[in-house]
Amino acid sequence: VVWAGIGLAVFQQLVGINIVFYYGAVLWQSVGFSEDDALKINILSGSLSIVACLVTVFVIDRIGRKPILLIGSAGMAVMLAIVAASFATADLVDGGLKLSDDAGLVALISANAYVVFFNFSWGPVMWVMLGEMFPNQIRGSALAVAGFAQWIANFAISVSFPALAASVGLVVTYGFYAASAFVSFFFVRSLVRETRGLELEQMRG
Repeated sequence: VVWAGIGLAVFQQLVGINIVFYYGAVLWQSVGFSEDDALKINILSGSLSIVACLVTVFVIDRIGRKPILLIGSAGMAVMLAIVAASFATADLVDGGLKLSDDAGLVALISANAYVVFFNFSWGPVMWVMLGEMFPNQIRGSALAVAGFAQWIANFAISVSFPALAASVGLVVTYGFYAASAFVSFFFVRSLVRETRGLELEQMRG
């Protein structure tokens, strides 16, 4: 169960969500959006994140934790794959990438849909699961280990993005995030147990 918790914590970061928030404005500028538009896109992403989290508050005890994680993984995998495919169509103009109007719109919609899927699922639900999934006798230590793994993954993904984007390109980089979301679906389906309606005393390793 500790390994399942570590997996949840790490996959939450491997899907690349913090890239959207740390580098969002720079990313959109790099594919042809103006600085003003890039900042507006970041504000839109933040607003959608809040709305998605509020929806989760109202449905998490009706749907359950595991189904929400599975929905999020599937949705993120599809949206990230579309974003990567959109970046693949970009042309090199004056030393920088430039998306066509249609590709830019598809990338914009897909990226914000990805943000919604994440903040509906893995964003809040991962923390709920970590708070509920460990038996009492190891709960404190297990939470500490999972939290540490989450921050290490956060650091690794955040620091590696500029180098990856410059070396292998945005298509491969976002393809990796899409693949991580895809794998997370099967990880949750196989190794994560539903905790809805259970008490801590009922948790088992």
